[in-house]
Amino acid sequence: MQFRQQALSKLQSPEQLDLPVRFARPQGLLVLCVTVAVMAAACLWAVTGSVASTLDAPGILTHARGSYVLQSPVAGQITEVLADEGATLPADAPLLRVRTQEGEKVVRTIGAGRLTSVTATIGAVVATGADVASVERIEGPDDPLVVLLYVYGGSAASVPVGAKVDLTVQSVPAQRYGVLRGKVAAVGRAPQTRQQITRFLGDAQLGAQFSRHGRPLAVLVRIERSGSTESGYRWSSAEGPPYAIGSMTLATGSVRLADQRPIDWLLP
Repeated sequence: MQFRQQALSKLQSPEQLDLPVRFARPQGLLVLCVTVAVMAAACLWAVTGSVASTLDAPGILTHARGSYVLQSPVAGQITEVLADEGATLPADAPLLRVRTQEGEKVVRTIGAGRLTSVTATIGAVVATGADVASVERIEGPDDPLVVLLYVYGGSAASVPVGAKVDLTVQSVPAQRYGVLRGKVAAVGRAPQTRQQITRFLGDAQLGAQFSRHGRPLAVLVRIERSGSTESGYRWSSAEGPPYAIGSMTLATGSVRLADQRPIDWLLP
């Protein structure tokens, strides 16, 4: 109680009313000014600035028309393989000779293209409808390559047509030769099943690989052409690799999405 009386008497005493009031120390004013300046700069950047984001997705180099799996129309034993893998064949070209109960039959290609794989071997017995080969649909050796990226979930909805894409090709060391340059040409409307991917690429293993995380959307990327590189395509380095790149090569695409203002993240 003694201290309380002393405090009251001091407040009632007018003896120090003429002293100046100290509101803040100079150090405190400096901290306040810096804080206000930082907040003002952050608000200005949130309204006028932009942030670039990217989306990474697995993919493969191929041709725009895809591939088809050739199935044997007859049952019997394969006696001869008439074409080598990698050969460019016209439509209705002879591929296999099969001994059946009715005699020798020839299995022919359905459409023109490049023979990417032959699963049938001499001496093997095949049933009607068995897969015997995969053919990539091309019109000629100069058909340009494209890249198919497989994007999972709802991320593909944010991919704009025309977006720039950097493509890391599995067979090309990126540290030495850089990445391929491309642009998004189209975005699929519906997710792809494993069977659809297999049917387009002509490879069941690739169908399983690209669908192991669910049903992805296909994003078509056109690769930029260049007459100054050995591959015929534009790279981030001046010359790119000193060799051509082939189809059915795995790649990873980094898609540049539309720039966003930071304030958009806060607004509903």
